Amino acid sequence: MIDSRLAEDGRAVRRRRECSKCNHRFTTFERQELSTLIVVKRDGTREPYSRSKLERGIWIACTKRPVSEGQVSKMLNRLEEKWAANKKEVSSATIGTDVMRALRKLDQVAYIRFASVHREFKDVDEFKEELGKLFK
Repeated sequence: MIDSRLAEDGRAVRRRRECSKCNHRFTTFERQELSTLIVVKRDGTREPYSRSKLERGIWIACTKRPVSEGQVSKMLNRLEEKWAANKKEVSSATIGTDVMRALRKLDQVAYIRFASVHREFKDVDEFKEELGKLFK
């Protein structure tokens, strides 16, 4: 390890490392795991919260958009604090709605992309209706 410092407002530790064999340098981040947070899915099943799974979906919505890794990371940190503060379980609907609200402030195209998956638009009219809400 070459260097270690706090990151993400003290919520993570950033470490610079170097491979002893090839001298390649890389960065790792250590975050507290929210393993106690359980997501209640639409069908009633429960599964442990996975930041990487949610982050992957957000990045798909942000493809080719001017959104930085730092912006997404800060957004997720704030949302995770909110979800973990009150309860041990959070519904997938709450997660989806909160992410949509945050994306709406961050990037409207990413918001629409995420909403189209989360809300499962059935037809073009539902999609148009959601677009109309953006311009009110």
